[in-house]
Amino acid sequence: MLYPRNIYISLEKELETSQATIITGMRRVGKSTALKHLFNLIPSSNKAIFDFENPAVRHIFDIKDYDSIWNLLAPYGINKKSRAYIFIDEIQNLPMISSLAKYLHDHYQTKFFLTGSSSYYLKNLFPESMAGRKLIFEMFPLTFSEFIKFKADQIDIQIPPQYHQFKKIAQSKNFVVYNKIASLYTEFIQFGGFPKVVLEPDHLKKTQILQETFKSYFEIDVKSLSDFKNLSLLHQLILLLIPRIGSKLDISKLSSELKISRETVGNYLTFLESTYLISRIPRFSQSIDREISGIRKLYFCDVGLARSLGNISDGQAIEQSVFQNLRINHDLKYYNTKSGDEIDFVVDKKIALEVKKHAIQRDLANLRKRMTSAKLNEGYIITQDFQELQGTISVIDI
Repeated sequence: MLYPRNIYISLEKELETSQATIITGMRRVGKSTALKHLFNLIPSSNKAIFDFENPAVRHIFDIKDYDSIWNLLAPYGINKKSRAYIFIDEIQNLPMISSLAKYLHDHYQTKFFLTGSSSYYLKNLFPESMAGRKLIFEMFPLTFSEFIKFKADQIDIQIPPQYHQFKKIAQSKNFVVYNKIASLYTEFIQFGGFPKVVLEPDHLKKTQILQETFKSYFEIDVKSLSDFKNLSLLHQLILLLIPRIGSKLDISKLSSELKISRETVGNYLTFLESTYLISRIPRFSQSIDREISGIRKLYFCDVGLARSLGNISDGQAIEQSVFQNLRINHDLKYYNTKSGDEIDFVVDKKIALEVKKHAIQRDLANLRKRMTSAKLNEGYIITQDFQELQGTISVIDI
């Protein structure tokens, strides 16, 4: 059964474009499933799909004479008489594939669909010669709206349409829907949005899959893509980051705890971010220079993965889930005043969002003060529970 992902709408529009379509993201977020979905939509029979984790398949493309590739592809039903569609999973296992893709694109109008497990690989090792010939799509674990679709058979009501304007969301509260979905949200912030985890009914197995996902990331992506000499320090850093979710990262403190230089910590963090394990958002400021140079807040790729590695509070889990639901379609920053008061998220440079398990009127008043300081005119408090209080939004609705 194919479960719908929001990214499929954008990917399907690429079926007849000439550029190479590349899907990248954390391991096990559903890239291979997306690739097979696109493959099945191509009406032409002049197509084939290859998994580069299989060495026996990789050798087909590991050639010096690119024109001879057609003889090697013939057994797979591919020819050069009409437009060929070539699908390749896990391109990081054969770095030179980009040169071949460029050649076949330029000389034979071949359309490529490719997946890779890391933006670090794609952004740093993919040759600039592919500039203008590729379009990269980033894939993440499920948002809560996608999570609900995966769980559709557990809900006996029709889910109302998703709104994209916060004002409309705040005006469209529905307690009946909330009451039906609240338990699913509890599961979401416990185990996260990796598709295989979501579909696994057994809670113990969910945790095992999450642990295996991290092990795969560390054993394959980290070891193959980095040249760090001491991977145990990188592992220690990851564990130190877990309790800092939703907090501003103090590199000096991390450097002191690990007894390594600030530069090394910075290199580790850049790598973890470029391989999708973590994300850092900047402080909102009217000055671009201050945004770039300011301390950043930390989030993980997935709340379930974070919880499988360490302990985080319910408040951190809620804030992490809000980040996951908004990161794809919105520009996210945070804001704090000189006195230390903070707005959790500034969305698209104009909307303030504060995350709380439960809100009272005083929380709204405090948010308004901080909005005035940040020069923002629209803001809401995101709560885990359902509240009629004006200016609040239930987390299940974003």
